[in-house]
Formats: sequence, C-alpha cells, structure tokens
Amino acid sequence: MKDIDAIAMLQDPVRRRLYEYVAAQGREVGRNEAAEAAGVARTLAAHHLDRLTEAGLLESGSRRLTGRSGPGAGRPAKVYTRALAERSVSLPARDYLTAAELLAEAAEQAGLDAVLRATASRRGEALRGSAAPCAGLEEAVEMLADRGYEPYLEGGEGAEGAVGAGVVTGAAPRVVRMRNCPFHAVAEHFPPLVCGMNLALLEGLFGADGPVRPRMDARPGECCVVIESSKNNDD
Repeated sequence: MKDIDAIAMLQDPVRRRLYEYVAAQGREVGRNEAAEAAGVARTLAAHHLDRLTEAGLLESGSRRLTGRSGPGAGRPAKVYTRALAERSVSLPARDYLTAAELLAEAAEQAGLDAVLRATASRRGEALRGSAAPCAGLEEAVEMLADRGYEPYLEGGEGAEGAVGAGVVTGAAPRVVRMRNCPFHAVAEHFPPLVCGMNLALLEGLFGADGPVRPRMDARPGECCVVIESSKNNDD
C-alpha cells in the first residue's frame, strides 16, 4: 500500500484513536484493551486494528494474555504493536532523507563530529530562546512531546508516563525516556554521528546548568538519550 493511502486510513476517528493508543504504549496491546481505550465495541476495534495491520501501520502477533501456559491457560489472543516502517507524504515529491544521509556521510568522513555537536548545541539553545531551563522532568516531558520524541517517565513511585503510556513504578530514580527518535532513519546508518548530534541538541535545549540534563543511555527500539534530574533527589 502506498504511503498516502496508508496515512489516509487514519482519517477515520475510531481508527486513529486505536492507532494512537497502540503506538503510545510501547508494548503489545490486545483487542479488549484497545477497544476499552477507544470507547468502542471489541468487534469494531478488531476490524479497525486488522485494517491498520493490512495497511502496514501496525504489526500483529498472538500470545496468551494471562501469562500462563499449559492446560487451562486459554487460547492465544491477537496483539498489536506499532510498525517500525516509516510512512511519509510530500507533495510535490521531495527526498530530504537522501540529502541528510549524504551530508551525514560527508561529515563522518571529514571528521566533523565535534563541529556538528557544537552546531546542534547552538540550535538547541536557539529553540529554547529566552525561556528559562525547564523546571523538572514533567516539564521536560512536555517539551520533548512537542518535538515528537514520545517521552515517558520511568522509575520512582507512581511515576506517570506521557502520551497515554500509563503508570510505571520501580525503585530506580525517575528519568525521561523516549520511544521515538526524530532522526531514526539517518541514525540507523550513522549512529555515533547522529546520536551525538541528538545529545548535543538536547543539551542546548535544556541548558548546561538546568534542573535536568540529557545523557546517553541507548536502549533497543528507543531514543539513545535519556533525561535525568541534575540532583540526586529529583523533583
């Protein structure tokens, strides 16, 4: 299916709610859960989830949602996750990805990593403008969400996730992790260069001496940067 046709499927409000909910969870979602979140019947949710899978916007599989195995564990249920493939539409046609990859390759071959990081840091500062550094992790979540990082809070007691991610608890200090890297397509081919650029951009955005600070902490399927409190006891 062409990208424009796949994206057009999200024009349906129920289908879009289902897609956004599944995408925000960062894990497999069953039909019952998705239906409840979207406020529709299970059969209608199943229909739209399968249509989204056919369009390549979601991926589906099956597993026992009870967590048990063997006799009495129940039949495997169909589950859904966001597809990894990117979808984009440009009218008229543009190819910024190729340009970005060529520039990244040239920068890497010329050893311009430090120059790129310095430029990215200045851009982050420019994006922040005259505003004071964000006051804490909750404000960092809002700033990152506006830039498409799909952030969520992890760790701490009763830490509430962003963008419908739910509640995450644990003994570890709270940090902000990000399910999406806006530079993913280029970072796949030039990870040290682009991840370093991303870190520097966020360092500029949050400020060197602010209440929160970015650091590298790569995790499969997520952004390579994590945001933590500058103090041992964060906000």
